Amino acid sequence: MAYEEARDRLADGLARQYDFERRVIEAIRAVPRHAFVPEARRDDAYADRPLPIGHDQTVSAPHMVAAMADHLALEPGETVLEIGTGCGYHAAVTAELVGSANVYSAEYVADLAADARENLATAGYGDVHVRQGDGREGWSANAPYDAVYLTCAAPDVPEALVGQTRAGGRVLAPVGDLAQQLVRVDVGEDGTEREHLERVRFVRMQ
Repeated sequence: MAYEEARDRLADGLARQYDFERRVIEAIRAVPRHAFVPEARRDDAYADRPLPIGHDQTVSAPHMVAAMADHLALEPGETVLEIGTGCGYHAAVTAELVGSANVYSAEYVADLAADARENLATAGYGDVHVRQGDGREGWSANAPYDAVYLTCAAPDVPEALVGQTRAGGRVLAPVGDLAQQLVRVDVGEDGTEREHLERVRFVRMQ
């Protein structure tokens, strides 16, 4: 009950502070973030900040997870590729928006991929597809995707990911090294259009 109350306070706080779509706020409200973070960090699970998850990686702050979902304008039934599964929390929020079976996620660190599968299954998102591998290559077997996003910063938006996005789809990625910015790429029949969004700070792609 304490976790549920803390999650409600988090979601209500995000709703007051940001102009996120209501569905995004409710996705944050629905996902038990404490089930995805290390046990020693569970008391901080509903603080709006990143938390370490091991292997020099972090789970993003809830407001950033919500912001990325809002920028992507995810709709039920869309297929989504996530690069950087981490602990699985972001994938679970995405699953709330599009359906668990429509989420595909690639994680470079084998131990994190295994942990994420377990976390997702325990939290009720066992249909999310997780594989261990190099995110730069995407996951071509299930392409094309309606949306692709990265939870790690890349020097530029990987071309392979743009190529695995259907016309009318979009890619969202933190781009840069010390100075990073979210970049949204809209994929069309005749090319792409880029929009530069807010400044961010993510761990770098491995």
